Amino acid sequence: MSQVTEGQGWATAKTLAEALPYIQIYDRETVVIKYGGHAMGEEEVAKLFAADTVLLKMLGVHPVVVHGGGPQISAWLEKAGVKSTFIDGLRVTDEATMEVAEMVLSGAINKEIANWITQAGAEADVRGVGLSGKDARLLVVEKVTRTKKDPESEVERMVDLGFVGEPKKVDPTILDALIHAEEDYIPVVAPIGVSEAGQTYNINADTVAGAIAGALGAKRMLLLTDVAGVLDRNGELIRQLSVAEAKKAISDGVATGGMIPKLETAIAAVEAGVEAVVILDGRRPHAMLVELFTEHGAGTLVCE
Repeated sequence: MSQVTEGQGWATAKTLAEALPYIQIYDRETVVIKYGGHAMGEEEVAKLFAADTVLLKMLGVHPVVVHGGGPQISAWLEKAGVKSTFIDGLRVTDEATMEVAEMVLSGAINKEIANWITQAGAEADVRGVGLSGKDARLLVVEKVTRTKKDPESEVERMVDLGFVGEPKKVDPTILDALIHAEEDYIPVVAPIGVSEAGQTYNINADTVAGAIAGALGAKRMLLLTDVAGVLDRNGELIRQLSVAEAKKAISDGVATGGMIPKLETAIAAVEAGVEAVVILDGRRPHAMLVELFTEHGAGTLVCE
């Protein structure tokens, strides 16, 4: 054995030893992971994510994956010749769009992620299980209502986004059964729900992750994004925010664009009982492991 190889072995052992206190903190705790963005579209990055998720399970953590798929839906709509309409940047989900969205989210994407996890965990028989919110009435939703101010009259008018819903009730029974089964299952949830009347709705994946994390009383929710976390006015990463500070970051304009709904999701999840939510860059290899099992973490932590 070369000195370099031997040195790497000692370095690995040291890293594992230093991770022990953090491994104990998350032992038999639930961690909900929102997986999406560019990290989901690249096969090699997706395989690393699956392997890290399996590692979490082997270390005693109970991971639950919730995924998005906006870019993939757009690509399939184009293939199918279905034209999308947008209102203030929000896609109007008509019947044809809803059919494609469910096919892509509950079908192609969901099963692919579950399969990557099963392949990564083959030696230890850790298996990914693909679900949507329609399974076992996991997510009962109500139609989203939005208003838009008429620029001329200044009157607020209702905007119909079609089959877009938000969680009304979360029944985590099926997730609890998979999490605590004798076998090592990792649930993978597509953001599709059903109304009381049985109508299918598309749901924002961040919102689904927050609702599920709250219902499960998760120790952590990890929002994997395409940025390092919340940045201050100088472009520096903010390591930690209280709920009050997160609300102030939104009202003061420190958080802008797509970071605003992510912070709102984090705030809602903490207020629903999640101990903390972390917004971090899912494109970086092993970001989840750095966040959970090292002293400094890898993103912005939002807590009470």
